[in-house]
Amino acid sequence: MIVAVLLSRFELVIAAGGREALARGPAALAPEPGREQRVGEVSSSAEGFGIHKGMRLGEALARCPALALIPPDPMGVADAWEKVLARLESVGAAVESETPGLAFFDASSLARLHGGGGDPATALQARASSGAPPWLAGVVAAVRAALRLPARIGAGPSRFCALAGAVKARSRRVEVVDGARGLASEPVALLRRRPEVASTVEPLMRLGVTTLGQLAALGRPVVADRFGRVGEHAHDLACGKDDELRPRLPGEVLEEVLELPESASGVQLERALVLLVDQLLARRERRGRTLRAVVLGARLVEGGTWRERMVFREPLADGARMRLALGQKLVLLPAPAESLRLTVERFGPSGAGAHALFDDGSAARTARMREAIRQARAVAGPEAALRVLAVDPDSRVPERQAVLAPYEL
Repeated sequence: MIVAVLLSRFELVIAAGGREALARGPAALAPEPGREQRVGEVSSSAEGFGIHKGMRLGEALARCPALALIPPDPMGVADAWEKVLARLESVGAAVESETPGLAFFDASSLARLHGGGGDPATALQARASSGAPPWLAGVVAAVRAALRLPARIGAGPSRFCALAGAVKARSRRVEVVDGARGLASEPVALLRRRPEVASTVEPLMRLGVTTLGQLAALGRPVVADRFGRVGEHAHDLACGKDDELRPRLPGEVLEEVLELPESASGVQLERALVLLVDQLLARRERRGRTLRAVVLGARLVEGGTWRERMVFREPLADGARMRLALGQKLVLLPAPAESLRLTVERFGPSGAGAHALFDDGSAARTARMREAIRQARAVAGPEAALRVLAVDPDSRVPERQAVLAPYEL
């Protein structure tokens, strides 16, 4: 039994500073600087004007000229959501979360741990839900006690079924959606909550397909002929099928923050990045481990924050190589920053990748050289790696003595 925990409008609430700010009128998250001009999460009053997440900014303002655009706060959202995930993991859940505000876990593994307890009123309401097993009440009670936040909770045999239950669930009640039969009456707009199939919602509605049951009745080949693999995935979701859970691996948090004395940009930011990387690598908590994935963030002078994730090609602890990779992300900073933050998202093994290029056998050396040539050509083109071949060394014309040919191993 998969359980979905949904905190409605989580990113918007964090960026606005609380739910009280959303009661003033229609509001939506402004597009992130440098990204496609589409609004983020919207308030309930904005939904009354037909505005939804992912709508183009011009269309949203045309439908509601009084729409308040709130600057996004990705750093604040990431910090707040990490605390929520830690609370869920404190009850023993192996959590999967791709977007802030929505988390999934397999409740079956918690049945013996929490299945026998829980508040009696919550247990009665959970048993009243169609298809809810008796032990689910204890799990839901443990989750609500750990979160201490208003959350909608749904359950089902797959992630999408659990998501559908969470969307229509109400306070203090878990909603169970039992596969394709329970999804049949749900609106096709529910697919917008899955980014990989969100593009199919508008065409389906123009074709008169308004519910997931109608989509499932079309047949998989028909949908695939119109939408391709995306349509096949959408049809599978409408039939209650979904991928298996991929729980995250909890890890320790290691970060370094650098406050800038004044709004910095350009060369000042590059020097600040050098200092930030050196401070992070010098932390005793790293214990000689390499870094596999890091997050570079900044708090902007004009308000809001900026955040970019960087996964290195291989685990490394070389400051020069880290600065070279992170410098390409730093140029995407949309405005002057008042602080920089570098956070380790995932560690690598100790000492991995700390060997020289020619320190072992010829086979490993050849493999690394071939990979280096491939990467150089991917960046600079096919002529990035060439070799000199002697053609006529005795010729008096220098151009005839040698030619350039592609370097191959």
